[in-house]
Amino acid sequence: MLNSDMRSATATAPFRLPASPAPSDLVAKYFRALGDANRLRMLDELLGAGELSVGELVERVGVAQPKVSNHLACLRWCGFVETRRQHRSVYYRIADDRIAEIVALGRALLADNAEHVAACCAIDGGGR
Repeated sequence: MLNSDMRSATATAPFRLPASPAPSDLVAKYFRALGDANRLRMLDELLGAGELSVGELVERVGVAQPKVSNHLACLRWCGFVETRRQHRSVYYRIADDRIAEIVALGRALLADNAEHVAACCAIDGGGR
């Protein structure tokens, strides 16, 4: 993305970036979207069901509606999900088939390292 394109896209963004973010900063921010357990559960539910409303996601993930809506807004803004409106309801679905591949790859890699990941304090922010 060109710098001018990035500036116009981030003008109304629900986050802030440095004036000239390094590519690694953007990739890290992208992966942080997957680093939240609630957002990952929502993606899992959407991958399994295909399409769900906010209310259906609230029931399935057991999180309050305002939190689900905020997480969905993040996932939508960052291109993980897209929406379809039907009357008063909004339905969410995975925006790109590669999201399923990322989640599956993460699970496959975790299978070889689950014990170490579970014990890592640095990922939770405690070991910096």
